[in-house]
Parts: sequence; structure tokens; C-alpha cells
Amino acid sequence: MIRWSSFRLDRVSLLLVLIAGLSVVYAAFVTIKPNRIAKGESKYLVELLDQPSTWVLLGCLVVWAVVHLLSTRVRWRLLSANVALWVLLISIGVIATTFATKPIVRVTPSSAFWLLFGVLSLSITDSWVRLKLKPWYRLVVLGFYLLVGGGVLWSGVLDDLAIMREFYAREAKFWQEALRHLQLTLGALSVALLIGLPLGVWSFQVPALRQIVLQTLSLVQTIPSIALFGLLMAPLGWLAAQSTGAQALGISGIGAAPALVALVIYNLLPIVANTVIGLEGVAPAVRDAAKGMGLTRAQRLWQVDIPLAFPVILTGVRIVLVQGIGLVTVAALIGGGGFGTFVFQGLGQTSTDLVLLGALPIVGLAWVAAVILDALAESLTVTEQAA
Repeated sequence: MIRWSSFRLDRVSLLLVLIAGLSVVYAAFVTIKPNRIAKGESKYLVELLDQPSTWVLLGCLVVWAVVHLLSTRVRWRLLSANVALWVLLISIGVIATTFATKPIVRVTPSSAFWLLFGVLSLSITDSWVRLKLKPWYRLVVLGFYLLVGGGVLWSGVLDDLAIMREFYAREAKFWQEALRHLQLTLGALSVALLIGLPLGVWSFQVPALRQIVLQTLSLVQTIPSIALFGLLMAPLGWLAAQSTGAQALGISGIGAAPALVALVIYNLLPIVANTVIGLEGVAPAVRDAAKGMGLTRAQRLWQVDIPLAFPVILTGVRIVLVQGIGLVTVAALIGGGGFGTFVFQGLGQTSTDLVLLGALPIVGLAWVAAVILDALAESLTVTEQAA
């Protein structure tokens, strides 16, 4: 049974419901265009009341709003927000099918859809946070959302949306760029770990070196990514011209090489800084006990310091991975590939759907990476505290 509060509305809930209500009334829900670059015609939800899916969506939104404002039960909030979110996705697909009677007609979600999607996502996130799930349960929840989301895509209910038409027209290219995006992200992370972990340990052990290293890496972080990509083109181009070995390795002034080098440079600061912070957080008494047991300096480092500092180091890895997924997007400007290829093609062609084809997977990858590494870092911290 739903328990209602004595009308004590929290400001966050009120704000979310207010945004959703204004979106329904004053913002367009879909845009119908004869082609990808035409301005098109905007349709509001009140103009789509002849469709049953619109009434179902509005009903779910009303239930969500009432429950979110008045219910004290987090599970009811979570259930209503999830139902409204999935109905929103299915409704946009059904509406697209209604209007996309010809291959040339393109139906694109408009501002009301994205605002409602964002509000409902925030509502779901807030509910999960309040439930305070254990780290590994979060991974189960993540798997559930990925499974349901994949099922919605596989069902074909969204196939008539313009973004899905862009995907099917470039399916092979999409998976090729997805692989390149992951290669650049994970490759840069791996190289940064190989360099950053020893550098972080060295900086911790030599205090005089610490400030120099951290200040230098902080300075590099202030350089805009596109500027750093550009600065690396000339020296790498010269290296490729002078060395056949560099050419054999695929090094050139444009492409993946300058992108990879720039990403590694950007990734160093979080890894080095978190390594130093993690090692500083190890209790001196623990080190003294290890020393008293006869462990050498190297043994103390690998058997005591690194394991205890690892949750903090993993937090730096999370920052690097999420940051890298976004930075790889810019690498497309110098021929590095990745999802940024679609983003910048769409900007050049004034095609919102093509931009979304690149942007949405980037957001999804960053979200998945953040959830997984957050859960892993927290589980290690809890295990360490229990020990």
C-alpha cells in the first residue's frame, strides 16, 4: 500500500515534475522532416492526442508525478519512473512509425522527448541512490537496463526513427568506428597506467619530485584537447618522414598516433595524483608492522602499499576512462576515427540525427564505465575496511 507524506515536497522532486510538466505543454515532442537537413515541422504532445500511445504516455507521466511528489516509498518512485521511461521510448517509436509512411520522411525526437528522458533518468538515479544498493547489486541493475534497452532496440519498435535509419545506412561503419573508439580509449589507458603508476610511486617516494611532476601534468591539462592534437601532428609527421620503422608502426602526422599520444598525456595526471594520494593514505603503523615482519622495501610496496592504495588508484582509472571516452570524440578531427566521426559529419551536414548517432553511444559507454568502476572501487574499499 502506498504511504503518502504530509505534503512535505522536497525541492528536487518539485523541480523535476515542473520541468516535465512544462516540457509536455510548451516543448515539441517530435520533428517531422522530408529529409535530413530540412527544418521540418514540430509536433507537440497535445497535437498527438489522436494516438493511443500518447494517452498511455501521459497517464504514466501523471502517475509518476503524483507518486514522485507524495509517496514516501522509494520503490514506488522507482517503479513509476521506470514504467514511464520505457513507455516514453516505445511511444516515440510508435509515433515515428505513424508518420514515417515514406522512406524520405524522417522523424526525430525533439526537445520535450529529451527533457522527459532526462527527468525520468534523474528520477530513477535518485531512487537507486536512496536504496543504497551494495556494489555488486548495482552491476546486476546495470545488466538489467542494458538487457531491456537492447530488447527494445532489437524489437524494431524504434526502427522508423531517423537516428535508426542513419544507423542502418552506416551499420558496418558504425561498428568499425565503435571498435576504433574502444581501441583508442583502452589503448591510451593501458599506456598511461604503464607510465603513470611507476611515476606516481616515484613521486610519492621522492617528495622533491612530486610537486614538479604534478604541476607539469596539471599544466598539460590546461591545454585544449584539439590544440594538443594539433601540436603533435608536426613532430609525428616529421618522425614518420624520417623513419621507415615509424611508418611501419602506423605513425603519421594524422590519424590514431597523435590521438593516442595526446590521450596518454591527458590521462597521466589522474593516475599519478591518485597513486600519490592512495599511498599517502596508507597508515604509517601498517608500514611499520610490515617492516617489523622483515619485508623488504619492494615487498612492502607490492604487498602492502599498492593493495591498500588500490581503491584510490582505481578511482583515478575511472576518471581517466570516462574522460578518455569523451576525448576520443575530438580525435576524429585529425583522422583518429571513433564515434566523433559521426558527430563532426553531422555538424558539417547540419544533421542532428547523425550527431546523435555518434553522441548517444559515447554517453552510454561513459555511463557504463562509470557504474562498473564505481561498484568495483567501492567493493574493494568495503572489503579493505572489513579486513
